Amino acid sequence: MSRAEPMDVSKAGVAGVPREPTEQREPREPRPSWALGLFRSELAITFRRWRTLALLGVLAAVPVLVGIAVRIETSDGSAIGGGGGGGGPAFIAQITNNGLFLVFTALAATLPFFLPMAVGVVAGDAIAGEASAGTLRYLLVAPAGRTRLLLVKYATTLTFCLVATLVVAASALATGALLFPLGEVTTISGTRIGFGEGLLRALLIALVVAASLIGVAALGLFVSTLTSSGIAAMATTVGLLITVQILDQIPQLDALHPYFFSHYWLSFADLMREPVHWDDLVKNFQMQGLYAAVFGSAAWARFGAKDVMA
Repeated sequence: MSRAEPMDVSKAGVAGVPREPTEQREPREPRPSWALGLFRSELAITFRRWRTLALLGVLAAVPVLVGIAVRIETSDGSAIGGGGGGGGPAFIAQITNNGLFLVFTALAATLPFFLPMAVGVVAGDAIAGEASAGTLRYLLVAPAGRTRLLLVKYATTLTFCLVATLVVAASALATGALLFPLGEVTTISGTRIGFGEGLLRALLIALVVAASLIGVAALGLFVSTLTSSGIAAMATTVGLLITVQILDQIPQLDALHPYFFSHYWLSFADLMREPVHWDDLVKNFQMQGLYAAVFGSAAWARFGAKDVMA
């Protein structure tokens, strides 16, 4: 009687059931369509939040309040911007003659604080908000990757910059059309252009204002990678914004002013000259690109090494 040969378990499997050959599976790279779906999802989540809608509502209300204030003052017989070098944006004196100037005035009034504050809130909450809500870990488990997720968050913030600026411009245009006459536009240089060209320049100015917020968006995204508290990230971003604005007004720091991201913000007024002056506009774009590169790289380096526990 021959001795039974020992069974090869690796081939026979458990209880004599043959085992299927094991295939070596490599992790699949996320497809571009998946990233596009993530971007659409981020946009939907961002613009459905009550906080975002409230910010857009406040931004839309600013041109309405400015237009009503100008209308009341002119109906009382007062001259806007006359005498004594009155305060306010330079365009405010032209609103009563052409409601299109309310667009320029509203953008000039909201750019120093309201618009960047809203962008700082959205950018500061981008990563830190997910961490505090406990959803960041699940986003990274999905086939997104940290770099791709960071790019999607930044793209969503830039989209908010554009939407917020267009909300201000559209509200100002509607208010100006209701309260004041529309017609030919007198440029800062004293020449006159048609209403259609003036409307086109208003659109270009809105796009320039949106591009001026690129640096703030990158700064807020970097701050958002430093903490797991969304409120702390938002407060820090807004605090840095206010600090830079204050430093930009101190004469003793005149040598540093050209390096602040807010220094060339109001250069969009040069689009209302004939011909257009491009020097400060180009410097503004260069400064925003520099801040986006520096703080975007810092955010990528920090987020790539961050230990995500939530």
